[in-house]
Amino acid sequence: MSAEGGTDPGEAPVLVIGCSDGIGRQVALSLIGRGERVVGISRRDAGIGDPRYEHHTVDVSTAEFPVRLRAIISAHPDLAAAIHCAAVGSDFDPGDLRGELVCFRTNLVSAVETAAVLVPHWRERGAGGHLVVLSSLADLVVLSDAPSYAASKAGLSRWLRGLGLALRKDGIAVTNVRFGFVDTKLAVAPVRPFLMSRERAARVVLGALRSRRAVVSRPRRALWLATAVASIQRLGLAVEGMVRRAPRRGRRGE
Repeated sequence: MSAEGGTDPGEAPVLVIGCSDGIGRQVALSLIGRGERVVGISRRDAGIGDPRYEHHTVDVSTAEFPVRLRAIISAHPDLAAAIHCAAVGSDFDPGDLRGELVCFRTNLVSAVETAAVLVPHWRERGAGGHLVVLSSLADLVVLSDAPSYAASKAGLSRWLRGLGLALRKDGIAVTNVRFGFVDTKLAVAPVRPFLMSRERAARVVLGALRSRRAVVSRPRRALWLATAVASIQRLGLAVEGMVRRAPRRGRRGE
């Protein structure tokens, strides 16, 4: 059902956060297509009219999100897998940085809040669990036109890696899925090399759900490109720092 409420009892559902459009919606549809039950969370209705789907409308960047998430977990205590797809971009405006805050709250903080609710529940049940979070290959670079997007993804990727290592002894898997350009509304750059379809991205996510790998980066050619760009940026910053630190010689006759 796409209205608020519960689904029929049965196998444990998969939680998909950020499923109103883009990769998250395609992931939800793909899970349903293979017979899974899905509980979706997004700030708008996902428009999925299937009896195996249950929708909850809430903005993950607000204080309401962890409260609603706890209620969902109480209704579905057997939930053992969650896929966090929520993400926003931000056009940098030096006169108004509120968009930067929303970007960090959506991309990074909401993932931390998701884990803060799910991990204690999974540890108490002692049955393991799997948290899959969509980051980005932008975590390697610095973006002057969208600093909060790249920075929030960088923080997210580092945190997920550490979290996964910390929870390994509890049998809880954490997977960081890093994409390049995917054909969604977030891909607004004038040049989008190695653009992936939403369907292909969803297949990658479901593959990560099966494999339980710590990090999945796709497409690989985009990873190589992002790594090269990051290396060039670091070199440029290093040269700039050397130039700034170089002693200035006075003019002749002074």
